[in-house]
Amino acid sequence: MDTVVNPLKEFAKNSVRLVKRCTKPDRREFNKITIRTAIGFIVMGFIGFFVKLIFIPINQIIVGGNASS
Repeated sequence: MDTVVNPLKEFAKNSVRLVKRCTKPDRREFNKITIRTAIGFIVMGFIGFFVKLIFIPINQIIVGGNASS
């Protein structure tokens, strides 16, 4: 039973210690995080858009879409 309880107690103690050490970010740090996150979303969106843009014609060639339809 101790093999199950002791790791849980240790995890709880470490978690409490981590939460106590954490601090709330100030406005400048929060803005920096927000801007970098937004840039990441935009970059990933453009990557997804261009991948989709490239694979639509390739998919049409593979599937053999009929141009006269």
